[in-house]
Amino acid sequence: MADTVTVPPVGHVTEAPRRDLLKLVTVASAAIGAGAIAWPLIDSMNPSQDVLALSATEVDLTPIAEGSGITVLWRGKPIFVRHRTPEEIKSAEDVPLNQLIEPQPDSQRVKPGHTQWIIVIGICTHLGCVPLGNKPTDPRGEWGGWFCPCHGSQYDTSGRVRHGPAPLNLNLPPYAFETDTKIKIG
Repeated sequence: MADTVTVPPVGHVTEAPRRDLLKLVTVASAAIGAGAIAWPLIDSMNPSQDVLALSATEVDLTPIAEGSGITVLWRGKPIFVRHRTPEEIKSAEDVPLNQLIEPQPDSQRVKPGHTQWIIVIGICTHLGCVPLGNKPTDPRGEWGGWFCPCHGSQYDTSGRVRHGPAPLNLNLPPYAFETDTKIKIG
């Protein structure tokens, strides 16, 4: 027997292209619907405006006299900003690294061209207490920096631990000098 071929009548649409179009429309609608549901969910994971406002703190350095410091808050943490004297800078630079619990030269703890400013997170690296020494009336310990009253850790004028149970130097926050008299923390 011979195979016969049936030719569809003119103007007749076969089922295959119609089915493909319906699949395409269904998939596109599902993708748009999933995106419409996912967008608010993903957007809700972004930090809110009040959190973004706390993520960076600007500090005017003009009123800080040489030899004194201030404490500002950044992300709920105390930040010690100290204007060091030339004597404090020299003593911090001259410390032999083998005398330090966590060896780190002063040059790695300050910004080049701004060695008179030391900016550290004011939380003791032992158990999280807030060290004293940023106010002129505070005890500063044997090395003239900060003193933690909880367990006696002492830090020098570069925020390096010199004595006590603290295992690490005071942490450094991310900061940059916007001008010679203004820094942005965070």
